[in-house]
Amino acid sequence: QHPPPFAMALAACHHRQPVAGMIHRLKYGGDLAQAAPLAAVLAQRLQTRIDPLPEALVPVPLHWRRLLRRGFNQALELALPLGRMLDVPVAAKLVQRRRATPFQVGLSRAERQRNLAGAFRVCARSLPRHLALIDDVITTGSTVAALASCLREAGVARVEVWAVARAGLAN
Repeated sequence: QHPPPFAMALAACHHRQPVAGMIHRLKYGGDLAQAAPLAAVLAQRLQTRIDPLPEALVPVPLHWRRLLRRGFNQALELALPLGRMLDVPVAAKLVQRRRATPFQVGLSRAERQRNLAGAFRVCARSLPRHLALIDDVITTGSTVAALASCLREAGVARVEVWAVARAGLAN
């Protein structure tokens, strides 16, 4: 009854070991060497399923305060090698997280949706017609849905969501 604002979502694998550990080391341990092998897993999964490729990859942005604290954006660290592997440009400055939002971990779907209302804004005048949002893990999909809505309202015709892992799936 209520389709998501993105055309499709693809996660390369379930959020369990060894991938969950690699993502944790990247995101919370600052182990940037984990990004390339994680991006390769995603690229391998995408190569047989995506046609045509998007015009740009857009990493899910962090608020500037979280970026300052963490020192890097894990979604950007994944998007850069993925873009090289697929020969698709990365548009890291296309959108901005304009509101600092609390961590999503432990929040319900409804709390996540309220948390993200109005959190993103488009910063570019010229937008691709087809793009893919890049993230490390999809849990409820609230973050990518809020971001996709913002992009669709700005005029992007097709938004896809690509992630390394999907949390919350049964074995």
